[in-house]
Amino acid sequence: MYTLEVMVVRMRSTKSHRNNRRSHLKLENPSLIACDNCGEMKLKHIVCPNCGKYNNREVVDIIGKTTRKEAKKTEKKKETVPAK
Repeated sequence: MYTLEVMVVRMRSTKSHRNNRRSHLKLENPSLIACDNCGEMKLKHIVCPNCGKYNNREVVDIIGKTTRKEAKKTEKKKETVPAK
């Protein structure tokens, strides 16, 4: 009958060595800046979610977007309400 030999780790890494290796894997907080137009905090190099402007130009029509969303909600409510 064959015997199964168990391997033993010869050069086991210590906790400090393992933690030193993982020291660069930490998460960092996103860098936020104030929007030039509305003053709301936003991510760098991204369109402001509050006013829709980037680099002093309107990129996203926020007012139009919200009105379309509201119209869609009311339309959906009308469909779900059963007629009496």
